Amino acid sequence: MDQIRLTQFSHGGGCGCKIAPAVLTSLLGRMPPGVLPPELLVGTEHADDAAVYRLNEHQAVVATTDFFTPIVDDPFDFGRIAATNALSDVYAMGARPIFALAVVGMPIDKLPADVIGRILEGGASVCRDAAIPLAGGHSIDVLEPIYGLVGLGVVDPAKVKTNAGALAGDVLILTKPLGVGILSAGLKKGVLSPGGYGEMLRWTTTLNRAGERLAEIAGVHAMTDVTGFGLAGHLLEVCRASQLGAELRFADLPLIDEAVHLVREQGIATGASARNWASYGEAVHLAADAAEWQRKLITDPQTSGGLLVACAPDAVDAVLRTVREVQGSEARVIGRLLGGAAGLRVL
Repeated sequence: MDQIRLTQFSHGGGCGCKIAPAVLTSLLGRMPPGVLPPELLVGTEHADDAAVYRLNEHQAVVATTDFFTPIVDDPFDFGRIAATNALSDVYAMGARPIFALAVVGMPIDKLPADVIGRILEGGASVCRDAAIPLAGGHSIDVLEPIYGLVGLGVVDPAKVKTNAGALAGDVLILTKPLGVGILSAGLKKGVLSPGGYGEMLRWTTTLNRAGERLAEIAGVHAMTDVTGFGLAGHLLEVCRASQLGAELRFADLPLIDEAVHLVREQGIATGASARNWASYGEAVHLAADAAEWQRKLITDPQTSGGLLVACAPDAVDAVLRTVREVQGSEARVIGRLLGGAAGLRVL
């Protein structure tokens, strides 16, 4: 098992293997209109994190699926990261997860059963941490290892947090630091330090469980999680869905120190960062003195990234306190939402 390097089987790991935003938009544009019952509160209209279907006046089911190829070589860690990332979409809607199903694709002729078993154990350990059963799933024999979950949750329909509910004047808060994609690129190149790997594991296996509590705060208007399209990409989704502009202060962004070193001093970044910029860069206005490494950080694909919260100014303290109490980490104010055309300005 020690000689198996899972990342050698994948052309792009974690959320960095997502289809580029522009390509995905084109593909979804070809889908024919589907059935739209009034009970379907959230579908594909605004690129939200999960679908929401109202069961009755006080209950709605939240459904999502997320899976990807290995971002790390350790099979147990890969399972943990993939499962944490999948459940994030449930929390991002303000919901409480209730159970999950495993999505498993493995090259059976290349990976020993012990390695595959450790991946599944890693995912199951996260479900136990989230206090939900892993109630089944589906498996296939494929060329690249793939693992993830279908996540199901419940929420009060009145407390669903989509990316379309933000208001002009809202404050933007991010609950995890950026740089996971850069760390993963450093890992593949063999230059990531043990400490950097520890930071990568710390953040990618931290459940965004604060999302359920944040939905209870009246001043929280919108939420999404920051994953494969990077901070800029997911913030632009909020802007477009809410018909607002946004302003970020780069100096206020929480960043992983080793990621900054790798991208600034060695130019290390993922190919997905470049694809992200090509997809939406025309809607992002950078400061005149912005450096390339700064652009790479705001487009860096985050695997199991933090929640991006839009809230009223008088709710900021409650949001920061809730994240601290529930997840034991510090969220940070990073910018604000503005009236006007959808777009992003980075100061």
